[in-house]
Amino acid sequence: MIEEHKTPPPLLMTLLEAPRAVSEVTSLLPSHALLANLPKGDGHSVLTLPGFMAGDRSTGILRSYLNRWGYDAKPWELGRNLGLATARDLDDLLNKRLQEMYKESGRKVSLIGWSLGGLFAREMARRNPKMVRQVITLGSPMGNPKATNAWRLYEYMTGTRLRDTNIRERIEEIIKPVPGVPGTSIYSKSDAVVAWQIAKAPSGKNVESIAISGSHVGMGFNPAVLYLIADRLRLAEGKWKPFQITGFRKLFYS
Repeated sequence: MIEEHKTPPPLLMTLLEAPRAVSEVTSLLPSHALLANLPKGDGHSVLTLPGFMAGDRSTGILRSYLNRWGYDAKPWELGRNLGLATARDLDDLLNKRLQEMYKESGRKVSLIGWSLGGLFAREMARRNPKMVRQVITLGSPMGNPKATNAWRLYEYMTGTRLRDTNIRERIEEIIKPVPGVPGTSIYSKSDAVVAWQIAKAPSGKNVESIAISGSHVGMGFNPAVLYLIADRLRLAEGKWKPFQITGFRKLFYS
């Protein structure tokens, strides 16, 4: 069943999303030296998926750090993420994108999805588990979509109704654990778009949910999020283990 939490974040908080996101971008300046000099990864491919109404420009800073850390970071190259609004078969297009990256590198691909992009990342992993190394989601709503402040806009832009049977069945599938694929869900209790209760991953093997302090709109620029992503991607394939919140990390994660 879909997560029963139905209450979206307070609308007053939503009005503060933009200035909070700006502060997170600004915080990259003093954090850049630390982030830029984190240990290099093994060079595997990473696909980034933007949130609803966003495109590849929104994940540009994230990809620049991924490339700096030695990964082969790729945008999704499908324009703005309009969900299921268009006539194109988005599932098929994403499958082809993943297959191309997998064949090109000969190695499993890590997927990082922001908000709605995280839901598509989970579905990609479910359809192609042998091609996916791990899935990392940023503020992705894995529960009742009406526990967000974006559901009315989604219905308006896509022409779909979240109460429709096929949509509810799809959501039911999305929130199930993805067998054989490790997952990290990053969420914020001060997220003003998605209720944090539904941004936590459903429990399962090799699955974790980690809280950070920050906005929804600024997650892709948040230094704590970037540090956590770097740590997760450095895990050797087949050697996944939970993120350890010890020492100074307790100041930024819970």
